[in-house]
Amino acid sequence: MDQVIQIKVTDRDKKVHTLEVPTDMGLNMMEVCKSYELPVEGTCGGMALCASCHMYVLSDHDLPEASEDEENMLDQAFFVKSNSRLGCQIKIHENLDGLEVELAPVSPENS
Repeated sequence: MDQVIQIKVTDRDKKVHTLEVPTDMGLNMMEVCKSYELPVEGTCGGMALCASCHMYVLSDHDLPEASEDEENMLDQAFFVKSNSRLGCQIKIHENLDGLEVELAPVSPENS
């Protein structure tokens, strides 16, 4: 039986979206947000070469350490916090049930 988890995403207007996400499709958070038509661009296609899927992890989930590529990209991003991650680098699996993230602002008027 395919497992479905719930993830909460707070958009840039502070609206919380509860998403039902399958764990057997090899998705990442950028792809999940795009599939629900949330405003995440993923310009580089999930290669950690841009920061258009920058988000903040709000829940206390045990995520893998950020790769050097992800850290380098976040060093160039705006509005970086200690809980910043690139959505394309957060791979969906069953241990992420209840994950809560917030989309990072893209410009000063959204911060």
